[in-house]
Amino acid sequence: MARPQKRYVCQACGSVATRWQGQCADCGEWNTMVEEASNVTVFSAKHNLRTGGQAIAMVGLDADIPLPKRWSTGIAEFDRAMGGGIVPGSATLIGGDPGIGKSTLLLQAAARMALAGQRVAYISGEEAADQVRLRARRLGLGQAPVQLASATSVRDILTTLEKAAPSLLVIDSIQTMHSDLIEGAPGTVSQVRASAQELIRFAKERGTALVLVGHVTKDGAIAGPRVLEHMVDTVLSFEGERSHQYRILRAVKNRFGGTDEIGVFAMAEGGLDEVANPSALFLTARGEGVSGATVFPAMEGTRPVLVEIQALVVRLQSGATPRRAVVGWDSGRLAMILAVLEARCGLSFSTAEVYLNIAGGYRVSDPAADMAVAAALVSALAERPVPTDSIIYGEVALSGEVRPVAHANLRLKEAAKLGFGKAWGPAAKGEKQAGVKIENFGTLGALVDHILGRQ
Repeated sequence: MARPQKRYVCQACGSVATRWQGQCADCGEWNTMVEEASNVTVFSAKHNLRTGGQAIAMVGLDADIPLPKRWSTGIAEFDRAMGGGIVPGSATLIGGDPGIGKSTLLLQAAARMALAGQRVAYISGEEAADQVRLRARRLGLGQAPVQLASATSVRDILTTLEKAAPSLLVIDSIQTMHSDLIEGAPGTVSQVRASAQELIRFAKERGTALVLVGHVTKDGAIAGPRVLEHMVDTVLSFEGERSHQYRILRAVKNRFGGTDEIGVFAMAEGGLDEVANPSALFLTARGEGVSGATVFPAMEGTRPVLVEIQALVVRLQSGATPRRAVVGWDSGRLAMILAVLEARCGLSFSTAEVYLNIAGGYRVSDPAADMAVAAALVSALAERPVPTDSIIYGEVALSGEVRPVAHANLRLKEAAKLGFGKAWGPAAKGEKQAGVKIENFGTLGALVDHILGRQ
């Protein structure tokens, strides 16, 4: 019998090495290599793998198959991010910063499903059952028939649930689970992978919807091996700033739906409240004559969200180094917009500090925000306010051309619903919206001339 080989596994990225080393060769982290016993014996195969196995039943790609059944959680914003609800037998991983509200959201969803008649089990590896019960009472969900338990052994959990599998199983969190089939402490790469595999296998065999809570690293990525995200069907990211009340539930991966939808929540005394109109949350009350502020209709999936972009330009004395500070937008894209304004429009920001902020702590990644950012910068530089009833959208090229953007009609519809009467954007076919006057700009220079009144 061959002697088992020792191996060392990186606890940050899951890389495997045959000898210990201080720094992982793949991710560069220090002191993350941990020895793990290998149960696999290396040997040379003596049998032909083309015979001796069982035949696999093949089906045609054009075979009829019904759409997967979905269970509503009772929280419309949660269902929206999931693609319409939870699919029985699916595995979902939700990650987010500590204290962002992951456990609160899942407890609310579990309680509402239990009140609707579903059998729900909530297993906490970080809190005692009494702590979870007290939080449920604070949320007004103390009467929900949710089965609570505090356990970390995967064997004990599956043995308990084997007799009567629940419709929904919540594991909070996967980093605290432990499998006695694998050596190592909870939270290590091998333990997280093995525990998740056993729980997912149980969910697939019994038709239980499994939701795993995952810790995140200081960089915001889900802790543990990357293969964990490949094993599950859906990966959700719960985002938000602690200084702001809003929270966004975003689907990063979804095998049963799209990844272009978000759910918006607001943290209140009674837990997480749904926000049916996110635009009202991210728009601030602006008075007339305020320069450097524009409104941009961002797209989150099929949902338009109006956000306010604020810019401040401060002139400096000669010789001082100007500063560029950005909150909620890409700093590299800001540098590009400033370069286009200087090269194509004749505006100089070299002797001024530039500050850019997305109101409400919102993060914008839509390239259609280029024109709104440029308008805010020009308005702040010239101290000429943009009309408060106007929205601005459009992607800016390095040539100074303003390019059309997707879903223009949805952006205009949301603006009209919130009382905006004007829209500045690129010329595009099919743009029409009753109540909104559209003014098209083909180049960024034309927008600058319009703001500065140089026509």
